Amino acid sequence: MSTETTASVSTHILDTSIGRPAAGVAITLTARSGGAAQWTALGGSKTDADGRCKDLPTLPEGTTHVRLDFETESYFIDDRSTDQQAEAKQDAPRVRDSGAFFPEVAITFAVTPGEHYHVPLLLNPFGYSVYRGS
Repeated sequence: MSTETTASVSTHILDTSIGRPAAGVAITLTARSGGAAQWTALGGSKTDADGRCKDLPTLPEGTTHVRLDFETESYFIDDRSTDQQAEAKQDAPRVRDSGAFFPEVAITFAVTPGEHYHVPLLLNPFGYSVYRGS
């Protein structure tokens, strides 16, 4: 929900190497008010079974920049993946034994009060892309 004084943010992750949502990825939300201001950690969550993160913290009034930090390493090396994801990952390229090629993904973007920003992450073991969704 957005108001005239704040923006709102949502995200989801699709693992393009297996064509399925990426469940259980930790996401941290930070924000600042102005390009020279310090970043303030607002909290975080994890993606659900559908790869969506529906409970990110509300942005404070005056927020101009937002950063989403995705902890991708544990997703690619986590032995606790669902059976379906683990089976699909067997056909995906193997990541280095020391961890994921991109152990984290940080996406920083500008926001305008009153607007909603849906920022999906398309993820695979050796690359990623993002865009402003709807």
